[in-house]
Parts: sequence; structure tokens; C-alpha cells
Amino acid sequence: MKPWIRWTAGSLFALMLTAAVLLMLAVDRQPAVVERSDISVNDVAHALGVARSHDPRRSVPGRLTQMTVNDRDIELLLNHAAHRLLGVRVAVALQPQQARLVASLPWRWGPLAGWLNLRAELHQAPGLPTLAQWQLGSLPLPRALAWPLLEAAAQRLGAVPDLALIPEVVQQVRFQDREMAIDYIWQTDTSQRVLAALTPPDEQARLQAYNALLADLTARGQGWVLPLPALLGPMFELARQRSLTNDAAAENRAAVLTLAMYATGRRLGSVVPAARGWPQPRRLQVRLADRTDFPQHFLVSAFLAMEGTNPLTHAIGLAKEVADANGGSGFSFTDLAANRAGLRFGRLAAGQPALLQDRLARGVDEAALLPPVADLPEFLDQAEFEAKFGAVGSPRYQQVLADIENRLDTLPLYR
Repeated sequence: MKPWIRWTAGSLFALMLTAAVLLMLAVDRQPAVVERSDISVNDVAHALGVARSHDPRRSVPGRLTQMTVNDRDIELLLNHAAHRLLGVRVAVALQPQQARLVASLPWRWGPLAGWLNLRAELHQAPGLPTLAQWQLGSLPLPRALAWPLLEAAAQRLGAVPDLALIPEVVQQVRFQDREMAIDYIWQTDTSQRVLAALTPPDEQARLQAYNALLADLTARGQGWVLPLPALLGPMFELARQRSLTNDAAAENRAAVLTLAMYATGRRLGSVVPAARGWPQPRRLQVRLADRTDFPQHFLVSAFLAMEGTNPLTHAIGLAKEVADANGGSGFSFTDLAANRAGLRFGRLAAGQPALLQDRLARGVDEAALLPPVADLPEFLDQAEFEAKFGAVGSPRYQQVLADIENRLDTLPLYR
């Protein structure tokens, strides 16, 4: 055998051996982060309150503002975004002057399957934190790779403007015991850039198609009321057609988001700036079981379920009912039933997208979406709820919840 052949073969073997060793060091058998199932109503209420308080659309450009978030808020928000995009689980530990992050990503390559567990330690510094160390499994990684890899991942996910905004907006980050304080200044165009970054061009194109159909359907509608099935059929027929050349789950998600925004009285332009120049659907009442609140609960829950964060989805729906019991319209198991129906619809839309498209394209009536729920307790203030059911999660509460699930089990659409 000629020397150059032996050298080439030896080099390839060395590279393969090195790659195998690196994979063994990087891939773990178990995730370092266990998916949380204990997200509470208070967690959701606090996180939503923080988000509302620092909405860039309500900010004063040029004003220095401080936001303080706890570790639960950060985990809830990070897990929501990371799980939707990559199926990642995230855990955060905040201490004075430093933060530790752990992320677990399911991974498979050929016969090798396991988890990529990324651990990173950040230290407080003037301005943005610095990366002290990070590793993948048992494999230490060079710190110089962190930002280029983050930029590459953001570009692949269509979120590059988000990274560009960070050093422009964030002035200082301070780590405290289980809390993080952020000093920031929104610029004049920050709101538009943030919203544009959250919706990549391909997603905007999908939303534009469903918005155009919704505008046409509402323009042709008679009177001021539209039953939800009258919208679902045509919207999911469009999703079925577009799925011949596009991702079916992504098409379903765009259809559900368009309908959820419309049913709740919000314009797509409030979250997608480009949509402000699109044809605007005529404002009509969307009803399910002759109620306008049921489509809202149903569609919002369906959209959240498609985001893939089930514990968070359940908690958000419940948080709304608890808030109603504490001074709103009252706790309603009927609304909770619409939430649970929406969760099933959303899971089907994401998990079996083509099947749902076929079923809805053939036509669907209200009874197929939501079982009879008029006999369920509703409009209970806090005192009435506690007198009849004690607390959320009590045996009497779980009994009604089980009844709702049993009713949903009878609907062929969700089987």
C-alpha cells in the first residue's frame, strides 16, 4: 500500500474516532431538565402582568426603565419560546452576580439517540452579562463560539433582529437571589422591530393568505353573526390546499391564529406590522353555541396548544377563570369546557394536521366542536366557588373536570 494511501486512511480513521469520542461526550442518555408540570395560576398571572407592564407598544421612547423578573417568570417564558421552536426544556438558577442556565434538547442521529444537555454560567458585568463557561454534555466549549452559534441559530429561526436589538435596548443586567433586574431603553422604532422579528417572512405570507380569505368570508356574510363552523370549514380547506406544497401544521397554526385574533376583536396588525396594509375583515360576531365567549376560549386555547406547552396552556385557561371569580364575570365551568375543547382541537391540528384538515374541509357543525355544556356551573364569584368546590384541584372540582373530559370523549372529531 502506498504511503499516501496509508496516511489518508489513518487520518480518516483518526477523524472518525475523534468524532465518535466527541459525540459520546456531548450526548447524554437522560435530559438534565425535567419538564415542569407544576405551573400554577399565580405563575401565569405574574408573568402576564410583567409582560403587560413592559409592552414596547406602550413604552415611552428614550426613557430608562427597570424590569425585575424572577426565575419562574424567566423559565416560563424561555420554555414557551424554546419548546415551540426546538422542543427544548430550560431551567434557570439566579444568584447574586451570576446565573446558571441548563437546556435539554432531544437528539437522534442514526442509531445514536439521547439528549444534548447544554450548561452555561453567566457573570454580571457592565452592560450585558459575560459568558464564564459553557459545555455540551461533558464536552467543554470555547467561549468564543457562543455568539456566532447563537447568531447562526437565530438566523435559521428567522429571529436575527431580536439579537441586534439586545445591545441597543438593554443597558444593564443585574443578577440577584432568584431575580434578575434589567435596565432598558426602548427606541422609537423598537416596537415595530420586535413585532417584525417575531413573525418571519414565510409566516407573514401564510397569515396574509388566511387574512385574505377571512376578509372575503366576512364581506359575504349576511347580518352581524357568523357561526364558528362557517369559518373553520373554508379556512381549513385553504390549509388543506396549501399543505400540498407547505408544512400542514404550520398552515393550521396560521389559520387558527388568524381566527383567534379575529374572534377576540384584535387585528393582526397589532402583532404583525405588515398586516396593517392588508384588507381588513369586516367586524362580525363569531359565535359557538350561540355565545361569543366560547369561540374566544376555544380558539385561543387551540392556538396555545399548538405552541406545544401543555402545562402552561392549562394554567393560562384556568388563570382567566380564577381572575373572573375574583371580581370578573365569575368562574365558569362552561368556559373551561370551551378551553378544553380548544386544547384537543389544537393538539389535533398540530399532531395530525392533515387528518383535521380533511375532517373540517368536509364540513363541521357546532355539536362536533363542543358538547352540551349549558348545565355546568358558571358565573360563580369567589365565595360561591369556594362554598361549592373548595379550591381549584379539590375532589369536587376534579369531578366536574372529569365530567367535561368525558363529554369531550364522546365527540368523534377528537378521537
